[in-house]
Amino acid sequence: MIELIVFLLGLSIGSFLNVCIYRIPRGESISFPPSHCTNCNKSIKAYDLVPVVSYIFLKGRCRYCGEKISIKYPLIELITGIVFVVIYIKYGLTIECLKFFFLVSFLILVGIIDYNSMDVYAVTIHSALICGLFFLGVNMYMNLPVKTYIIGAIIGGGVIAIIIILFGGMGWGDAEMCAFCGLYIGVKLTLLMLFLSVNIGAIVAVTNILLKRKTRKDPMPLCPSIAFGTFICIIWGEKILTWYFNNLLFF
Repeated sequence: MIELIVFLLGLSIGSFLNVCIYRIPRGESISFPPSHCTNCNKSIKAYDLVPVVSYIFLKGRCRYCGEKISIKYPLIELITGIVFVVIYIKYGLTIECLKFFFLVSFLILVGIIDYNSMDVYAVTIHSALICGLFFLGVNMYMNLPVKTYIIGAIIGGGVIAIIIILFGGMGWGDAEMCAFCGLYIGVKLTLLMLFLSVNIGAIVAVTNILLKRKTRKDPMPLCPSIAFGTFICIIWGEKILTWYFNNLLFF
């Protein structure tokens, strides 16, 4: 029952993320006007805003003008719902679980906007940092570790910043995203996140070049790779580090 509630919560958050993903790059308010069809501008009724279900019921089209609705909207809702359940199963009903609900929401938001527009917006970064600082305050109140998260943020943003200054090839939005990720996951997982993100990004870039979707001169978004690398760290990071130190460190 709890898993179902968490899944429904994730679907609802995914629906909100869809609004943010569409409106933030356009400089629009995320609260006004209410949800509407981008083709005919008709306001969408509440019963047509039920995540995933409404899309299926309407057969992927606007009720009023028949304009096709992109499949990406229910997919983002489903992915958010599934990711929330995975995090709940891993962490249970804890502060860590709530913290990572916020983090993955920002990962999805920033990653998809960067994928769509090759840009990272200050409002998303600032919101993620504010929430991260809130959970840092919760840790201080509960006498839990704080230093590792501060250093994680410094390392996450600092490493990418150094790469940008020395070699280029990345954007400052990538550094900012790694900084807020470090604020949530701490030093050890931040180092793993950087390793995974760069390698995932390289694999994606090489694949796109081989498939001739991109050329070597084309810019490629790194934030989706950072998002995926961070999620891996949230769920399997400790196991990966344990395996590494037990099997490969002195190989």
